[in-house]
Amino acid sequence: MRNYTQFYIDGRWTAPVTPATAEVINPATEEVSGTISLGSEADVDLAVAAARRAFGSWSQSTVAERLDLLRSIQAEYTRRMQELGEAVTEEMGAPLALGTGFHVGLGAGHLQTAIEVLENFKFEEQRGPTLLLKEPIGVCGLITPWNWPLNQVTVKVFPALATGCTSVLKPPQLAPYSAQILAEIMDKAGVPAGVFNMVQGQGSVIGAALSRHPDVDMISFTGSEPVGVQITKDAADTVKRVGLELGGKSAWVILDDDQMAANVAAATSGMMVNAGQTCSAGSRLLVPNARMAEAVAAAKAAAEAVSVGNPLGEVAMGPVVSKGQWNVVQQYIAKGLEEGAELIAGGAGRPDGLEKGFYCKPTVFKATNDMAIAREEIFGPVLVIIGYDSVDHAVDIANDSPFGLGGYVNGQDRDAAIAIARRMRTGAIWVNGGFDFHAPFGGYKRSGNGREWGRISRGQVDHRLRGTAPCCQAVMPRPPPALWPKAGPCRGSPRPAACMGPTA
Repeated sequence: MRNYTQFYIDGRWTAPVTPATAEVINPATEEVSGTISLGSEADVDLAVAAARRAFGSWSQSTVAERLDLLRSIQAEYTRRMQELGEAVTEEMGAPLALGTGFHVGLGAGHLQTAIEVLENFKFEEQRGPTLLLKEPIGVCGLITPWNWPLNQVTVKVFPALATGCTSVLKPPQLAPYSAQILAEIMDKAGVPAGVFNMVQGQGSVIGAALSRHPDVDMISFTGSEPVGVQITKDAADTVKRVGLELGGKSAWVILDDDQMAANVAAATSGMMVNAGQTCSAGSRLLVPNARMAEAVAAAKAAAEAVSVGNPLGEVAMGPVVSKGQWNVVQQYIAKGLEEGAELIAGGAGRPDGLEKGFYCKPTVFKATNDMAIAREEIFGPVLVIIGYDSVDHAVDIANDSPFGLGGYVNGQDRDAAIAIARRMRTGAIWVNGGFDFHAPFGGYKRSGNGREWGRISRGQVDHRLRGTAPCCQAVMPRPPPALWPKAGPCRGSPRPAACMGPTA
């Protein structure tokens, strides 16, 4: 049992102002795995005050000093990678191979990227008679989700450190363990008092207090659209900068060529990674109508081949994060059937033999783009296949969505695939797989604003370089082999990027 009842404020572990706790449930067993404290507005006030005090000195620290600190954090992070991965598996149900592999690898990658960018970043630029300074924004409130907990924390915390910002982190209540360990890493690495602070608790309390706080200069939030809207409203009274990475309903366009069936199978398997709990997951699979039967057969076989079970075992998919999320997935499956979508694989309930735990069946529907299951974010292992008649038709379907976070195009003709990607109104597009920690990530439309990842963080917490970073799609190369999971769903696959796509 884990017992995390203190917050990290002003360089030390601190009891909450008003004691209150909550149990954390292991989604694989439905049993209590630990306890955390629930913070209050008073705890936020203490953390923000500490961050404000520290900003004066940390904002004036040298690049060399920041690099030394990031490398110290890197050494401690590396030492505790196995522990971090095990925490991710326990808190949100990712298979252990995925937790200790790509989940932890994402955090390591963002840390290394922050170091690489900082080594060469120009904080001053002479333009004619004018000296342009890129300065730290100030105190940043960082609010993160539970689905890729290490990714979402590290992509915010490390750029903030690198650029001289101070921060207060509000980790997810459903998945708090890995953030707690990361705070221990920061403490052990010698982060100066007040530069990094962490308060656990409910988003409606801690997130709201950060968003309204007059001494917080920026909010960076990853999560659902309704919460993002509320944060924006709360922040408006103090005219904060707000960076939002919200939901998605990403289209995955499969071109009509010799690899179509293989690409459909890879896309289907990829959708099921992390139990479908990825904001940018390719949950709308667009295939040629003329080859629909072939595509359906390939998707059905791939979905039925996904092993589901105890995340400590050799499985491709574990449970979803909570009973509430399990109910949401079941409701959408029922909604799809009510709307007349054709069930290809999976369906309602738990997989056979799994009577306990929040396990869902890898599910595939054939549907139309006007159905709720094709328009609303389900955040579970539910894939929707939609047919198209021409490339123009595919682009129209892909763009007919209130969201625009991620996108995918697979085809042997790379030029044709890139031409389609250029027409898709979405933030990042993966052409034939790929991955790049230095590429910008963020959404169009209701998927948010601002960019995270790498040097280009438009509207993010790293610096005041406003309006100069391109708001364009990114075509990403493959991730380095060192970050591929050592076991689990990607093992032995010739297309690892298909099951390790973007992670938000």
